[in-house]
Amino acid sequence: MTADMSKQTESGAPDDSARSGVLGTVPFVPRTPWWHRWHWRRLMRGRLRPALAAGLAGVLLGGTAVAWQTDTGPFAGGRRACWSALDSADVSALFGGGEDIESADTPLAGDPIGSEGPSGQCVLRSTDGSRVTAQVHELDTRFGGAGDQWADEFLSARLTPLGGGLLGMASDTRAWLAVPDGCTGRSQTGDGPLVIDVATGWTLYDDVVDGTERDRLARTVVKLVNHYMAGQGCEGTLADPVPRLPRPTRFLDEQPDAFCGIKGLRTSGKEWAAAYRPMVTRGPGPVRTCDRHVSFDHPALRLMTIEDPRLAVLYHRQALQNGHRIKATHPEAGHGFYHPGFALFQANCQTGDVTFLIRADSTSHAYIVRTLFPRYVTEEATRLGCGPLRITLPPDPDR
Repeated sequence: MTADMSKQTESGAPDDSARSGVLGTVPFVPRTPWWHRWHWRRLMRGRLRPALAAGLAGVLLGGTAVAWQTDTGPFAGGRRACWSALDSADVSALFGGGEDIESADTPLAGDPIGSEGPSGQCVLRSTDGSRVTAQVHELDTRFGGAGDQWADEFLSARLTPLGGGLLGMASDTRAWLAVPDGCTGRSQTGDGPLVIDVATGWTLYDDVVDGTERDRLARTVVKLVNHYMAGQGCEGTLADPVPRLPRPTRFLDEQPDAFCGIKGLRTSGKEWAAAYRPMVTRGPGPVRTCDRHVSFDHPALRLMTIEDPRLAVLYHRQALQNGHRIKATHPEAGHGFYHPGFALFQANCQTGDVTFLIRADSTSHAYIVRTLFPRYVTEEATRLGCGPLRITLPPDPDR
């Protein structure tokens, strides 16, 4: 996919085979929560963006004991990138046919304590400042940490599930795929899955998803995972997911009695229907997300159902945190909490844990969470076959 700097400028991801590079250890540094980074993101626009990005990258790399394997363009011949997973044709395609590409990657390294899993990063950069970043990491399940920020970007409604039993998704600017449990072993209770993700920078959410670019990123992330699996001595390869992908996500033509496309879900907040067009995940998969009015990768309103227990673990700790508890008609049905503007409930379904979440980005929109969430949980639980499920929200703190 073309890495268009006007569309983006950030992300990460790692992999494994830095067999020709200098070995180094990557210390774990949690990503800053989105709300700490918002003002910086506003600065990272226009002509300042490339200079600021380059300066910050220099500071970060200079301040850590990380060994980088660097190659400079033109990217041609028998050279390979991202731990030798991508050949020159793969790299060129990611930049719209360009060949003057620089590559730098950190070798895949395990956490010295053994609690964070392997990690590493590969950065491809063209002479015009466009960038593609690949990253290997274990999803962070801590409240308000990288897991929440990662979900904003990589569980966006713009992404299409890869299908075929794969735990992964792709759009024209983001793609991710979990390394199969058969290769890494099933994660310990409470740990997030090991994933490889690819990003090309900021996303313009007013644009429709480019199917050609989405397919290219889907193939790229599968190629990276296959290479990682081969390096770990795992048998088998994952097939090309593109032939089974549905059409790319488009904005939804919403009906008055089907908020976010869910029959029977409605709100009196006319501004949401009039001004904020919804985009809803297309195709069956690990998550169904409805995003409205997204800015800087953060939706003003998100309704999300995480159907795959391997991914639902991202919100397991949040569902158990102390606060205003949500009550279910049957206490054994699950648990969750509520505060104005945010509600989360994790249900015990036949297939495992399922997470239901609604989040508004402003207290002025908090009413919509209280209005929608009980009905949302009931309707989504019925769709998934783990109903009937009825919940009651606690009173707002100021009542």
